[in-house]
Amino acid sequence: MEKMKKAKLGILLQEGVSNHVFPGAVLLVVYRQEEVFFEAAGNAALKPNPVSMERLTVFDLASLTKPLATTLAMMKLVDDGAVSLDEPIGALLPGMDTKDKERITLRLLLSHASGLRDWEPFYSRLDEVPLGKRKQQVIEWILDSPLAFSPGSKARYSDLGFMLLEWIIKRKTGRPLDQFVRGEFYQPLGANLFLYDSTRAVPLEQTAFAATEFCPWRKRVLQGEVHDENAYAMGGYAGHAGLFGTAADVGTIGSFLLRCYNGSQEELLRPDTVRTFFSRQQHPRDTTWALGWDTPSRSGSSTGTFFSEECVGHLGFTGTSLWIDLEKQVMVIFLTNRVHFSRENEEIKVFRPMIHDCIMDALGFGREKDKEKNV
Repeated sequence: MEKMKKAKLGILLQEGVSNHVFPGAVLLVVYRQEEVFFEAAGNAALKPNPVSMERLTVFDLASLTKPLATTLAMMKLVDDGAVSLDEPIGALLPGMDTKDKERITLRLLLSHASGLRDWEPFYSRLDEVPLGKRKQQVIEWILDSPLAFSPGSKARYSDLGFMLLEWIIKRKTGRPLDQFVRGEFYQPLGANLFLYDSTRAVPLEQTAFAATEFCPWRKRVLQGEVHDENAYAMGGYAGHAGLFGTAADVGTIGSFLLRCYNGSQEELLRPDTVRTFFSRQQHPRDTTWALGWDTPSRSGSSTGTFFSEECVGHLGFTGTSLWIDLEKQVMVIFLTNRVHFSRENEEIKVFRPMIHDCIMDALGFGREKDKEKNV
């Protein structure tokens, strides 16, 4: 990437800060497994005390937990033959009354086509449940709740589905999700990602973290603790949220998965498994979902104009995102604390495709698109 192009990207990041898209951001771009851009801009926190954003700032990755923890664990279980994607949860949760959800498969949960509701404020009714029993209580509530639609008939993004996946992982492995992904992936790969645990002190200073917002429920600015209320109430994390890490940590996992996809014979996962999870599902019709990963929508995608159709990624509510162009071998990790202003601040929806376009143009892929138009 040319020096001038890098300068343009840096200016755009600073404009995001100046225009109050986010207080601060870290942008990491990897092309053909080489780091070509890595900069921080703005502030990790503005209140209660200003803290500068650094490349090593730790972020609440929010829903990046879904692909980088829960889905990663499911990849391992499928890779080892411990489960199959079309296995129904009725068989995976013996002894539990799965009611009308017994035929929902892992594939439907991973592709957000299970029929489960998108979100429920479980945290508002967990106060009187002992902390150690809260996750099981939430699972029972999920299994008791009515379906929003017939499984497989359409896709609707669902936190509840990933809460259920976490419970299945624990039942199949005998280990909590945090222990499983740390032992199977994070430690072997040298990634310092971690799932937040409200019962343990985090071994980092508060200033190491990007702050999220003032939480009306907890009555404080959140910095170094999970933003998602349901995850916090369940002990710090669940299958849908609670993962923390730096841009470099996210890049470590993304690069590993891309190597696997490209056919590298890694010890941790087989290429075929990664390719299966990265494949956009054929059902329901018009879904953008792969398995635990999203793919670009045909119009208005957060990836912008120049990413190929062979692309997987995910967004996080706090202002985080990871996109991997499998064809062009480009990975973009864009982490912000946009909710530190307010969760109502949605300027990033316009900014994110702009910065993706700037990145791809800097790598020469914008010119490719222009050539196609002139043919």
